[in-house]
Amino acid sequence: MIRRFCYWFLIAIFIVAIVLDAIRPLRVSPLYQVIGVIQFAAVVWAAWTLGAREITTSAREPRLLALAGIFLVTPFALMALLWPGLGPPWVATPAENQMRYLVLAAMTIAIVVGFVVLREALGQADKTVRSSVGFAAIMLAGPLYLIFDAFGFGVATARLHGGETPPAFHDLNSVIDLILFLAGALTYIATAAFAVSLGQAQWIGRGAARAFTIISLVALLLLVIRGLHFPDPKALSAPWYTNPGFIVGIPAVPFIIPFLFGVVLLRRAGESDVAPS
Repeated sequence: MIRRFCYWFLIAIFIVAIVLDAIRPLRVSPLYQVIGVIQFAAVVWAAWTLGAREITTSAREPRLLALAGIFLVTPFALMALLWPGLGPPWVATPAENQMRYLVLAAMTIAIVVGFVVLREALGQADKTVRSSVGFAAIMLAGPLYLIFDAFGFGVATARLHGGETPPAFHDLNSVIDLILFLAGALTYIATAAFAVSLGQAQWIGRGAARAFTIISLVALLLLVIRGLHFPDPKALSAPWYTNPGFIVGIPAVPFIIPFLFGVVLLRRAGESDVAPS
């Protein structure tokens, strides 16, 4: 009962964190720090109770599942801690955007490591064919995301010290848009491939595996339809949050389904016998 509560609590606190991150008026000290600490502590407690504690076990499979789950949940634990009231980049201060891109880099590293560990766990279950496709895709996406994050950090630093974006950064916008497009597309491909593998290993139910795969492929399709250029939110004819192509291209959005994978893996790690979800 406690672990079931923690499972749904993690999903609920994840949704709450996204909503609170978008509410800019919350970015008042010490309010946002208090909110962040409470959310982070709640995520850590729920993850540990759900199955992260199996990282200390001697059994190989639960340990790998717990480790993969911890890394895949970590990105949004960091988001819950550091981003309350942050809002989108065009309303945040340069110093806040510096922090944003550093956190995005840490999120990228956690996702890549989580998928690498997950592939190892799937290897133990002899389900490596499609996970190898996912592994290859995420190993390509990770460096691309880090390049994008480094560029974003550089722009924020330039604005912090000079007040304006140097012309050299403007000249690279098309290249950076391409890098972000490829990183997002590859992450959606990796997510779809791992969803199929998790379904084959019966670590998630067939319906859940099918849903995760379809959502990832639809997101990929929306990204392709949008095109290589990441649209300027101020130039859109409608609010950005009503534009599906814009939403699926936001750097952190492709990490949502991996987070859900992480929650499922933690739950399975905490179970004494592995059975379909």
